[in-house]
Amino acid sequence: MDAMVNLLTRRSIRKYKSDMLPREVIEKIAEAGTYAPTGKNQQSPIIIAVTNKALRDRMSALNAAVLGIDSDPFYGAPVVLVVLAERNNPNHVYDGALVMGNLMLAAHAMGIGSCWINRAREVFDTDEGRAILADLGIEGDYEGIGNCILGYADCAEPQAKPRKENYVYYAE
Repeated sequence: MDAMVNLLTRRSIRKYKSDMLPREVIEKIAEAGTYAPTGKNQQSPIIIAVTNKALRDRMSALNAAVLGIDSDPFYGAPVVLVVLAERNNPNHVYDGALVMGNLMLAAHAMGIGSCWINRAREVFDTDEGRAILADLGIEGDYEGIGNCILGYADCAEPQAKPRKENYVYYAE
């Protein structure tokens, strides 16, 4: 897919089929995340590819609790790529945001739906969130940046809303 077309047509998907993505697809999308630019190339983020349904559902429940809802904030997506970054790195939030962008653009280029789901910081700052990291063998002081949900869309792709006026100012 042409890069500009990809940038201009990616939309957040909020309804997914339960079908699991092939591992090779998840790996390619995750790899794209690892090539996001990071401050001084320090590569502060990490990505956790969650395909285990029990863990995915546990994380969904934690996320829903932060939001104060009983529904699935992951919209039924079978895969969650959790992006965290080293809290002591001064660029960690920016680095992680760029990883999230790469993940979503790579997914779109491959015909896979995606959406950035917030509250990763709140979830992984809890005792249960830290326990999940420990159970996965992840050590260090990481801050949750975002959850990139992935799956096959079970809805029509949303259309872009008009861009606001004065989005870009030129200083010539």
